[in-house]
Amino acid sequence: MIIRRISICILLVAACVTAEAQPVKVGLNYPKTGPYSIQGLAQLRAAEMAVEEINAAGGVLGRNIELVIRDSQSRPEIAVRNVEEMIQREGCEMIFGGSSSGVAIAGGQAARSKGKIYFGTLTYSNSTTGKDGHMYMFRECYNAWMGAKVLSDYIVRLRRDLRGKKYFYITADYTWGWTTEQSFRKFTNTAIKRRHKGVLTPFPGATADDFKKALVEAEKANPDVLVLVLFGNEMSTALTIATDMGLKDKMKAVIVPNLTLGMAESAGPKVMEGVLGALPWAWNVPYQYDYERGKKFVEAFSKRYNSYPSTSAASAYTILYQYKNAVERAKNFETRKVIAALEGHRFQFLKDFQTWRKFDHQCIQTVYAVECKPENEVLKDRFNQDFFKIINVMSDEESAMGQYNWEAARKLSGKPLILEW
Repeated sequence: MIIRRISICILLVAACVTAEAQPVKVGLNYPKTGPYSIQGLAQLRAAEMAVEEINAAGGVLGRNIELVIRDSQSRPEIAVRNVEEMIQREGCEMIFGGSSSGVAIAGGQAARSKGKIYFGTLTYSNSTTGKDGHMYMFRECYNAWMGAKVLSDYIVRLRRDLRGKKYFYITADYTWGWTTEQSFRKFTNTAIKRRHKGVLTPFPGATADDFKKALVEAEKANPDVLVLVLFGNEMSTALTIATDMGLKDKMKAVIVPNLTLGMAESAGPKVMEGVLGALPWAWNVPYQYDYERGKKFVEAFSKRYNSYPSTSAASAYTILYQYKNAVERAKNFETRKVIAALEGHRFQFLKDFQTWRKFDHQCIQTVYAVECKPENEVLKDRFNQDFFKIINVMSDEESAMGQYNWEAARKLSGKPLILEW
């Protein structure tokens, strides 16, 4: 009888150990296909690299991470289906991803309905952590307000040739496009649409013909500055057409408010030459400002993929480590405790310090305005990817939307002035 009891105890202990050793599933809801597929691939690559590193170092509370992936196609309805499946069928504890604010907002709401955290990677609409924000949504990257702030500061303060000039906007017709245009108009004093005209292009599904028609309208308006509020393959297509039409040569400046390495590479160094933009991170930032952890990431990614990591890659990589660290501070995977561990947390990882702000779950951070280098300089680089010259830097508190403006946006949308569960 004693031997039998001992055997049963051993089996129970073994069962408990086996249960504890089960991997924790994390879902990546990313655009494998569609107009933002280049940004999606960067997220996947960095996520796989982070998972391997974390698991090799012992995992999270002794459990390995298992990455569950789904293709959002940059379509909100597909994103919702993916998130529900990853949580209900796969048992994912956390979801992350993006490259479309519509996808991130919809996916975040789906995660909220199941009581799980959603981290946005590339989701620049102010609405993501603004009017559509909630307790389960966290955004690692910057937002449209922050990008517009650092870029317009450069234009207004340092580019006198662009002040008081006529602007024309070509904007993707969805939440990111709307809030980016709105923010950029605000900070560049180009809010009067009778003078600073613009057109919307369909999203998703815009064609080269759509961009050609929009650019013909821009040409008729005869602006001094062309602002392309477009992202991913759509931006590179439109800018290539603008270059072929000779519009780029006629302008004092072409501005792409939110840039990524993938977008620049897709358009090519000749087309990108001289274009102005903004971003929250670039592979050269750690080298220019001597951030050791950031340099290690760039070197490991480059060795593995023969390419520099983009903003999209850096965001996915950071999110996985931030989730790991929050779970370890909380000492378990319970969602509400992990949220509490994230709120207000200040950290340094791939650049200088960042903070998960408590009242809106926006990760505030230093942001950068950039100018694309001449073609011959880009081509000197080993990967032909040295596109960005940093022309302006703005600190986290200086660039971020303050609580007063955040509350005003929430009030205007009929949302409560605190995040809801």
